[in-house]
Amino acid sequence: MNWIFAFIQTLLFIALAPLLVGWVKWWKCRLQNRKAPSLLQPYRDLLKLTHKQPLVSHTASWLFIATPYIVFSAMILAASVVPLISIDLPTAASADVIVLVGFFAFARFFQALAGMDVGTAFGGMGASREMTISTLAEPAMLMAIFTLTMTASSTNLASAIGYVLDQGIVLRPSFVFALFAMILVAIAETGRIPVDNPATHLELTMIHEAMILEYSGRHLALIEWASAIKLMLYGVLISNIFFPWGIAVDFAPSALGAALLWLLLKLAVLAVFLAIAETALAKMRLFRVQEFLSFAYLLGLLGLLSHIILEASR
Repeated sequence: MNWIFAFIQTLLFIALAPLLVGWVKWWKCRLQNRKAPSLLQPYRDLLKLTHKQPLVSHTASWLFIATPYIVFSAMILAASVVPLISIDLPTAASADVIVLVGFFAFARFFQALAGMDVGTAFGGMGASREMTISTLAEPAMLMAIFTLTMTASSTNLASAIGYVLDQGIVLRPSFVFALFAMILVAIAETGRIPVDNPATHLELTMIHEAMILEYSGRHLALIEWASAIKLMLYGVLISNIFFPWGIAVDFAPSALGAALLWLLLKLAVLAVFLAIAETALAKMRLFRVQEFLSFAYLLGLLGLLSHIILEASR
């Protein structure tokens, strides 16, 4: 029964990810005084792409064709280990933050290879930029997560979330620094403004979009769906790690229903803040991304130091 629920939770990740993207787009259009599309528009786009035949360059190898399936599978595996509405799952033993970062790096590695595989200038440029940003984002993410795991004495996400739940509402300066560091990393890793613009059509400013410029049809649908799952993964990490209240600790139907409602509410609020930030800010120059992620690393380091000074010494 527990494995069935773990499977259902992974399906929830996959099914709700496009809805989160649609919610962000809906709010951005409202804030910019434009007519907002339906919340179900991302599902329609994915369905339309799956019915189109993918066009593959004659210079592309098997790697280019296999990458969409590899990236999508990596995101599904990452979703299967992240606690969504319950922490009492059989997959909790593998819900380690190092494993999660490894899944992200695995998907990014193949996507960068596929961007260079066709041999276009934009694909190689996007892959180079993506790997540069990832080398700055991953240390900042690990520093923010290690602040939490030092408090809980475990790198396991389920154990860390359970520890925060048991402690109740406690004001920890280290968590404040780690939260802001995690938010900055999530913006960079998911290709959102001000680091990247997922809706851009200017080739010279593309980062993530430049790598997938040659994809079409169901291959593009898989990559877009994987990007939506990654955005939801970061949203769930921020919600359940720093605001875990409401997550279920057992399989009681009332607890699971309340946990799902709490999760949707927290993700909806985070998406509104993301839409406001993307409306108020402009995309920064590529050379400013290093300062952006260095600041995220500094925040994570301050969180770690504040934990050692203020909390570990008690």
